[in-house]
Amino acid sequence: MLSEKSAGTIRATLPAVGGAIGEITINFYDRLFAAHPALPRDLFNRGNQASGEQQRALAGSVAAFATALLDHPGVRPDALLSRIAHKHASLGVTRDQYRVVHTHLFAAIAEVLGDAVTDEVAAAWDEVYWLMANALIAIEARLYAEAGAEPGSTLRDHRVVGRRAETDEVTTFLVRPADGSAPPPFRPGQYVSVQVELADGAHQIRQYSISGASADALRFSVKRIAGADTPDGEVSGHLHDRVHPGDLLKVGAPFGDVVLDDGDGPLLLVSAGIGCTSMIGMLSRLAADRSPRRITVVHADRDRSRHAFRADLDRYVAELPDAEAYVWYETTEPGRPAEPAAGRADADAAGRTGAVRTAVVRTGRADLAAVPAPPGVTALLCGPLPFLRAARAQLLARGVPAADIHYEVFGPDLWLGQE
Repeated sequence: MLSEKSAGTIRATLPAVGGAIGEITINFYDRLFAAHPALPRDLFNRGNQASGEQQRALAGSVAAFATALLDHPGVRPDALLSRIAHKHASLGVTRDQYRVVHTHLFAAIAEVLGDAVTDEVAAAWDEVYWLMANALIAIEARLYAEAGAEPGSTLRDHRVVGRRAETDEVTTFLVRPADGSAPPPFRPGQYVSVQVELADGAHQIRQYSISGASADALRFSVKRIAGADTPDGEVSGHLHDRVHPGDLLKVGAPFGDVVLDDGDGPLLLVSAGIGCTSMIGMLSRLAADRSPRRITVVHADRDRSRHAFRADLDRYVAELPDAEAYVWYETTEPGRPAEPAAGRADADAAGRTGAVRTAVVRTGRADLAAVPAPPGVTALLCGPLPFLRAARAQLLARGVPAADIHYEVFGPDLWLGQE
């Protein structure tokens, strides 16, 4: 993929570029937003910009891609590219925008690194950029075609037909295409983009996992982020406080590459906090299909009151012929008695037919050494980045192949290239 001449130059300059990539990306975004002031209002997540997460994600993706080209010549890093392409398609990124990014990124590189950017160095990094950009453009074109949409946006008007409080912090919205058409097909584990118009006129987009569907409607669930008047919490606060049945929302086509497969091997579904939305969507499909697969569900949360979809978790596990769940709460709520632990042995003793199986509940942090991980298991992970790192490390230590561990992280992916 990368020419031999450029590979040598990239290998020699990667430490310098990598060391300055943080400064380069800040310079890049300053240039980009100065030239295109609508982008931070109507495309980029203002919360991620304010926290610096978007800048770090861009830096990580470029460095990870260049490293992959050097470490594995001729092999395209599809896990890295697929995750980025799905997010780009959900936001409506187009081919032309890659040229805009190229202009401002390379101007930033030249300014930050100065005389170190010779013609040879510029040409080598230009090759890296367009290898990555053209691969993403091709993947995104396929994703748009599969969604039946033109590149640029898949957002359509949807009518809110219901909402339900799952916890004090989590609300589920049920939406239906406003034109009366059927909801788009999706794979359990995918997410949709939701665009809202805020008080200052900005049109901000966020992605929310699909937590289930009916024949004529789609549901997604939103955790309220503290600080509705801050960039981090402005969209979730708007949805919680201002969006009700009868209102219209702009909702995009489903995207996301960490999805329930069509196989028959054992599954390990691991989540923490609001990451349970992806897993409950998968469980609802598995339960509807009466899947015979061996299914183990692991969830970690602060306490019982913050665990969204807890009743659904118990119901789906009870409906599936070969499923069990393990739940960890960091703390036990004051005045609440400890919950009984009913696991596989209890259910087996009672017999599968008519048995009521509930989750094994423990206090503390999730420990994947304590749950089954049979040979051939596919592990799907969703939650905060520190939790994902710890969970993946535990599974690798148990001998689960890296290729069989897939993760979805909410927000910019600061852990690129791990699959």
